[in-house]
Amino acid sequence: MTPTVSASVHDEADAMPAAHELGLHTLLHLATVTSTMDEAHGRASTGVPAGLLVVADRQTAGRGRSGNRWTSEGARGLWMTLLERPGDASMLRVLSLRVGLAIARALETLTTERVLVKWPNDLYMSSGKLGGILIEARWRESVVDWVAIGIGINLRVPASLAGAAALPAGVTRAALLRCVVPAVRAAAHGAAWLGVDELQEWHARDLAIGRRIIAPVAGTVQGVASDGALLVCEDGQALPTALHAGSMVFANEPSDPNPPPPTRVAGTEEQPADAGGAEAPC
Repeated sequence: MTPTVSASVHDEADAMPAAHELGLHTLLHLATVTSTMDEAHGRASTGVPAGLLVVADRQTAGRGRSGNRWTSEGARGLWMTLLERPGDASMLRVLSLRVGLAIARALETLTTERVLVKWPNDLYMSSGKLGGILIEARWRESVVDWVAIGIGINLRVPASLAGAAALPAGVTRAALLRCVVPAVRAAAHGAAWLGVDELQEWHARDLAIGRRIIAPVAGTVQGVASDGALLVCEDGQALPTALHAGSMVFANEPSDPNPPPPTRVAGTEEQPADAGGAEAPC
């Protein structure tokens, strides 16, 4: 099928690139939606191929993990969802981390500032939160049918949010799409485990490494494992606890009043010999 582009209903200075420029099947650019994630899921259910990208100028009900609302003010950021159809569902457990690393790397071509990652799905600069990632999969019996990768990145600091960050003035959505989309598409077809290089890069970019947290458990962050688990040294424990779900809250930040329960495994989990990421004692 021929790549297609659907234009926004109003003009903008930063015109969207053509789908083929980004290696996409279809680029759908809309003015206002409830969420780009909902738009992508709706179209995926009709059988559209992988490589659909939905970009919106504004979301009225953008969402993050655990149902948290994502502020998506018009012309202040890039709000998008990429549809992929991976053949191997096992890579889903590390996908948010791998996508985060890929985006951080790509964004540093647009800013001189270091881009950091926060487990499991946030992007930060020194001035605050820059963006977030939300991944949702849909299954057909035991086989993954499609994956929707939602991404929000601030081009301007949201007026309603304290502690947020944005890319430098002058960066356009078109420029952002050109550097981010190819990186995310490549990350969406990676292995089931984080490799040694990825683990080392995560360690170098990790906003939380060595810091004390109060959720999903209380302790000191040691890093991440090759299966994407957060490793936390809880007080009095000899081995780190591996957490596969939950939202991280630093000791000096307010906690979520309704946090999801952590999924935890104490000690070392068996991993492939070449995966790296063995947990060190606390």
